[in-house]
Amino acid sequence: MGLDWSSPEEREPLLQQPPPAFPSHPPYHQHPQFRRPAAAAAAAAADASRVVSHGRALRPAGAPRVVPVPGRVYGRRWLVLLLFSLLSFVQGLVWNTWGPIQSSARQAFAFSSMDIALLVFWGPIGFVPCFAFMWLMDKKGLRVTVLLTSSLMVLGAGLRCVPVTDQTTRKWLIHGGQLLNGLAGPTVTSAAPFLSTTWFSPDERATATAIASLISYFGGACAFLVGPLVVPGPNGSSTLPLASESSPEYIKDRIEAVLYAEFGIVALIFSAALAYFPSRPPFPPSVAAASQRLSYRRSFCRLLSNPRFLMIALAYAIPLGVFSGWSGVLDWILTPAHVSQVDAGWIGFWSIVGGCVFGIALARFADFIRGMLKLILLLLLSGATLAAIWFTLTCVTTVIHLPLTTATLYTSCILLGVFLNSSVPIFFELFVETVYPVPEGITCGVVTFLSNIFMGVLLFFLTFYHEEFSWFNWCLPGSCLLSLLLILCFRESYDRLYLDVVVSV
Repeated sequence: MGLDWSSPEEREPLLQQPPPAFPSHPPYHQHPQFRRPAAAAAAAAADASRVVSHGRALRPAGAPRVVPVPGRVYGRRWLVLLLFSLLSFVQGLVWNTWGPIQSSARQAFAFSSMDIALLVFWGPIGFVPCFAFMWLMDKKGLRVTVLLTSSLMVLGAGLRCVPVTDQTTRKWLIHGGQLLNGLAGPTVTSAAPFLSTTWFSPDERATATAIASLISYFGGACAFLVGPLVVPGPNGSSTLPLASESSPEYIKDRIEAVLYAEFGIVALIFSAALAYFPSRPPFPPSVAAASQRLSYRRSFCRLLSNPRFLMIALAYAIPLGVFSGWSGVLDWILTPAHVSQVDAGWIGFWSIVGGCVFGIALARFADFIRGMLKLILLLLLSGATLAAIWFTLTCVTTVIHLPLTTATLYTSCILLGVFLNSSVPIFFELFVETVYPVPEGITCGVVTFLSNIFMGVLLFFLTFYHEEFSWFNWCLPGSCLLSLLLILCFRESYDRLYLDVVVSV
């Protein structure tokens, strides 16, 4: 199985086997290492925190030399990563459809301020059944979970395209489509570490996690670009020379063109996943991928009773939840500063794209220099705090007279996006290392659920207090500073890394 998808070199073991001490070894999938109970894995992981330092696994004095367990990687892992990344990309694109064109949507569909906030709010609401998706991923694997997720996205994108003439009915169909797309959020935002552990070797895991987790942010960034460029603004902010092209009917036609295009892309990706998206490779790529994990119930008990995990979970959820909600209504927030819909779109686009590119590069660096996740997060959160303070003080022109120009808004927003978005894969890898052998899908599902709770709370208040945004802007530096303090107090450990580098038969 799977020989046609990989070259002979790729099917070679990652670690060379020593000469056999006995007449024969058991087959790879029957190796005793892969059948050991979770308690044994947890005990070995506890020893890891004492012998793994700055990414280098050290053998305790007097201990026998360990024998590495081989692993295999397959060329098809990149196809699996590509399909999952495309699904994440389109989910982010559909979620952020309305924020960048909120001025045009008000005129074309008679949306109110509450409608705009609610269209963004369906994203965090979709995380309510998050624990059901975690259970499905843990019990049924990636294929079943991805197919269910993509089918919800197809149905949601299709609802937004139903051509009804009644304005109220069309409005509720759009809201229903956004809700169904939001239900896909738990999978695309929390399955990346599970996919990277299942398919990729230890020296590629952080990179794969970064690509799979950040691509949904890139989809949201492309919405900042596609929306304002395809959909003209209303009369007051249109950049088109012909006034007729800013009429409500023309704006509505352009918005519907975007909705039809997004539906076609979602349907194409669903068809590709249905044709080929395996749950796992024939042979695991590492010891950690093959080791037995805790059960669903025991995993939650372990997470909720681990103060170190709760500390870094809050350090992730608070700033990323605030920033996600802030990004979704960026055009709305920048309107009082007389920033056009197109300029706001470009600011949002480059802030997220910069974070994605920098995050993938940083994750690749973390693959080579192991054991430095805490230091990386401290540097990123320090930069995010300074950038958030700069942006907030720039917008508060009545108190501190910092220059409010397009250049300062671009620079502060882009730096904030670079520092916060690039921290996502680093956080995910640190979560998994800290609570191993809890399954990756459950661990990251819990933290993304917490992040969306904070995002939902902010957007809920925004539906009532949308006349003035200074309180929303001040939430950014406050959340970044709190996260920085929590990471400073956190004691890191690398339990999963110990298994892959040190533990033998």
